[in-house]
Amino acid sequence: MKINVLLLLVLFSACKQEEKLQIEKNDLVKVQETNVENRDLTVYNFDELEPLLNKKEDKIYVVNFWATWCAPCVKELPYFEALNEDYKSKNIEVLLVSLDFPKQYETRLKPFIAEHKLKSEIVVLNDVDSNTWIPKVDKEWSGAIPATIIYNKSKRAFYEKSFNLEELKTEVNKFLK
Repeated sequence: MKINVLLLLVLFSACKQEEKLQIEKNDLVKVQETNVENRDLTVYNFDELEPLLNKKEDKIYVVNFWATWCAPCVKELPYFEALNEDYKSKNIEVLLVSLDFPKQYETRLKPFIAEHKLKSEIVVLNDVDSNTWIPKVDKEWSGAIPATIIYNKSKRAFYEKSFNLEELKTEVNKFLK
């Protein structure tokens, strides 16, 4: 009888230990999810962003201007994510420049990034003087989004349009030749 009681205590203790480990594991998952949502956003004014639009390294840069409130932008984001993943070995860097409103960074932008598991580099442009900086991005840009720049140290192309994956890859491949 004493052995049965002792055995039950050991089993109960082991179950409690396993339950504690499971709880700790769940807490860890929650912490990791929270960290994704609390991903720090780098916020630039245009003067701070401009050097990222004119790098001279031996890479191809794909810079997409977008916002969570822009349906065509949201629709094409998976294509930029796929490009970022598929072309990693081809020395291509994708930068997503959010034009979301500052008051929505915490309530809309960060949750959107977490929900869609965006892995590309994301920065935020917070510069109200759009009449000054839009023509500096491209003289032909009306300011409509989505808009994309693809460039390297010797060539540059600007697109004021939405892409599907094949169109995006076709344009990037022109820079790989």
